[in-house]
Amino acid sequence: MKNILVRCCAVLALLSNAPVLALPGAHNNVARQGTNKYVTAHFMVGIVENYTVDDWVTDMTLAKETGIDAFALNCASIDSYTDKQLAYAYEAAELADFKVFISFDFAYWSNGDTARITSIMKMYASHPGQFQYNDAALVSTFVGDNFNWTPVKNAVEHPIFAVPNLQDPNWSGSANTGIDGAFSWYAWPTDGGNSIILGPMTTIWDDRFRSNLQRAGKIYMAPVSPWFSTHFNTKNWVFICEDLPHLRWQQMLEMQPELIEIISWNDYGESHYIGPYSENHSDDGSAQWTKDFPHDAWRIIAKPYIAAYKAGERTPTVESDQLVYWYRPTPKAVTCSKDPLGPPSGVNLLSDSIFVTTLLTQPATLAVTSGGHESMSVEVGAGIVTSSFPMGVGWQYFSVSRNGEEILGGEGGWEIQDHCDYYNHNVYVGTF
Repeated sequence: MKNILVRCCAVLALLSNAPVLALPGAHNNVARQGTNKYVTAHFMVGIVENYTVDDWVTDMTLAKETGIDAFALNCASIDSYTDKQLAYAYEAAELADFKVFISFDFAYWSNGDTARITSIMKMYASHPGQFQYNDAALVSTFVGDNFNWTPVKNAVEHPIFAVPNLQDPNWSGSANTGIDGAFSWYAWPTDGGNSIILGPMTTIWDDRFRSNLQRAGKIYMAPVSPWFSTHFNTKNWVFICEDLPHLRWQQMLEMQPELIEIISWNDYGESHYIGPYSENHSDDGSAQWTKDFPHDAWRIIAKPYIAAYKAGERTPTVESDQLVYWYRPTPKAVTCSKDPLGPPSGVNLLSDSIFVTTLLTQPATLAVTSGGHESMSVEVGAGIVTSSFPMGVGWQYFSVSRNGEEILGGEGGWEIQDHCDYYNHNVYVGTF
């Protein structure tokens, strides 16, 4: 998560991404007051070398339908296509009535890149597709804690609002680097760095950041992520975040941070994507655990939470009956016969469970049959409820009944198996 730098989705160093947020609608100039809250999603520019403007518009349209206001464009200094794809992204944002802002990935940028960063901000700060916050162009980073934004602000005529990814909550309140807020990368249970703990997920890191930032009169951009597993030779781990697709959003309603950043829209390498799996992206090897493992249904859970967050409410509103499920393709003790990397760190802390989130207008009965296990059922109330069931090898079956009649259900999209060639601790996410 921090201290270690990795460029998500490209066999690289160690960590990944850094992002921020955004606004909706025409050319937004937004004051932070009332319920002016915004949600953005981390977007990996480094894997979309071949994207067209139409590809960008497609992703932006899907994001808008979920309530996402902008993409945080994680970009590297070393990619020859960075400038071209940034131009496409801004053009598409204007076409799609969407917003974007740049998240400079300091696994590649450095404190010596002030001139180039300034040039890019001059180009886009007042662009119609740029996300504006407090009448200023939002900009963020992945790490880059010590980069000084003051020279950039002084050189760009349009106001700049800098909310970089910082690794130390104490530094976030005392930094003299021209920042206006901070973004945390701690979206999964951890004691810091890339340490993996059992959990449950708490707001301990959010609270540390917020207390320091508030004393300094600065804003906090909170991270939300549904998952994190990766299997590169430079990073091979799985965090314990099995209930995060629901739990973390509920924490956001209680916390009501100024901004939210979803990690991520398309970081396939770290398995926390909520956008569709795009065939038109470069593959760094992550297709081994992401191809044929859709996560689109997680947006169904996110949508009512985003709406509630923006309205300043503490409880999401469910408008129709839906079910979202997710599970890994193998139990955690299975040995994969051909894998040279071995199992990921954190695997022993996983639960061999099937996870089901029901979004219901009225109470109902949820039944799950997992492989060879007998059918298990539980009464679930109206609203958004996440339940878990012991994992069984074989096909998975789901049913939601009300007043003795099934209203939702069917067979899961992936068969859990007791053997494998290569470790995969990503999850198959489906819906009824």
